[in-house]
Amino acid sequence: MNLGFRGEVVDFYHQYRRGYPPQVINALAARFELTADDVVVDLGCGTGQLAVPLARRVRAVVAVDPEPDMLARGRRAAAEQAIPNLSWMLGADTDIPALPALLGNRSVGAVTIGQALHWMNHHELFPALVPLVRPGGGVAIVTNGAPLWLQDSGWSHALRDYLENWLGTPLTRTCGADETTQQQYRDSMAAAGFQVHMESIDYTDTLDLPQIVGGIFSALHADHLPAPDDRPHFAEQVRRALEPHAPFTEHIHVPILTGRLV
Repeated sequence: MNLGFRGEVVDFYHQYRRGYPPQVINALAARFELTADDVVVDLGCGTGQLAVPLARRVRAVVAVDPEPDMLARGRRAAAEQAIPNLSWMLGADTDIPALPALLGNRSVGAVTIGQALHWMNHHELFPALVPLVRPGGGVAIVTNGAPLWLQDSGWSHALRDYLENWLGTPLTRTCGADETTQQQYRDSMAAAGFQVHMESIDYTDTLDLPQIVGGIFSALHADHLPAPDDRPHFAEQVRRALEPHAPFTEHIHVPILTGRLV
């Protein structure tokens, strides 16, 4: 599976993608009663936005992603922060049936998926997770806000107009943040036998122009990333489009959808 998250895009992803507020990690630990003896699998881990803080709360985290460059950057980040209990594994949601054997048939406390489920087949994934998870554990889908260009603000609308003109295509993918998709996740989770629970965390942040441009680059396919010499012009065009709508404030809604095995 090649999602285009490779090369320079990975560095933009690591630097500019939102992390998760501490309240998210606390909510996951409480919901699944995670302890220092638990193992957690972070599926679609990226460069460790969820895996790194979770590793501080449990025995070990197995971070799984289909992009080798993502894993390499995440491994480097964990080493820089002296976090030794993180393992990085090349794989996708379709590899879940093989995980029990790789883990020595040890059950895990939780499987977390941070804004990556839209790349996966959730109808098949949730049933496949049941044999992997211990009683009281489960699966968590954490959606860290809507994309920069799909928010309800003047600057976000202006950004969407600019990007659609630049790319020559409408931008409609919500990355799983819309209510219709969230309901589909809930239904599939319940059908697989999980006890479903929804909670949410809201917070506000204000971005500057480099953060917005970096966030855009973090979401582009590697083949679509502007050449280095063209990036100052791109940033200037974004500035002109957004400047009348400053400040660039985000109101970020983080749904935490969990399914627990009882």
